[in-house]
Amino acid sequence: MKRFVRSTLAVLTVIGACAGAHADTVRIAVEGAYPPFNYVDSSNQLHGFDVDIANALCSKMKSDCKLVAQDWDGMIPGLMAKKYDAIVSSMVVTKEREEKISFTNRYYRTRLAISVPQNSKLTNTNPQSFKGLVVGAQSSTTQGNYAQDVLAAAGATVKLYPAQDDANLDLAAGRLDAVVNDKFPNLDWLAKGGKGCCKLLGEVTGKDDDVAIAVRKNDNGLRERLNKAIADIIADGTYQRITSQYFKSSIY
Repeated sequence: MKRFVRSTLAVLTVIGACAGAHADTVRIAVEGAYPPFNYVDSSNQLHGFDVDIANALCSKMKSDCKLVAQDWDGMIPGLMAKKYDAIVSSMVVTKEREEKISFTNRYYRTRLAISVPQNSKLTNTNPQSFKGLVVGAQSSTTQGNYAQDVLAAAGATVKLYPAQDDANLDLAAGRLDAVVNDKFPNLDWLAKGGKGCCKLLGEVTGKDDDVAIAVRKNDNGLRERLNKAIADIIADGTYQRITSQYFKSSIY
């Protein structure tokens, strides 16, 4: 009888260990300055598409989510310094970033777009059209890289900002001739803060990029768990339910 009790307890211990194996805490960095993907409300709480996706993924992994607000320029350094375990903050996959960190499968796709003042005489997004103009973009981003590598090479003066909101405010105030941003945050700002002052000039052809979750190079276990969770929320309809709260069509 004692032998049976010991055996039963041993089995229960193993089962308990397995059940709790993934009941961990995953620290996730979010910028909080990129609506509608991530933003901070009046109570200093993080919200947005990225936040909802992060919470859904943690639920699938049976992990506790701890969201950490982090300025964009410190995102990758903070990950590498182990301040958090993953970045769910609309980060585009690039070869330069992949030299330092790893990415999961994508959780959406984005395209660059350019906004201008309502009275702008620009008619297209051809780089040559920006010669002699002042263009703003957020630093350390794909839009910032495009502005520097392409528009500056075509003769534009490029101003980089620590946050996208700063560039948008300068556009609205007439201190910029154009702003480069991802399409969806661009449209969100034009419908809200930029309404009346500015308009969408157009999308940048050929600049479609995958957005994924960043993890440290050696965190393959977490990356695979996140990949499975991404596939699971797409399969069970959770992803579509979250998407429909923010966008009129699929962004996957």
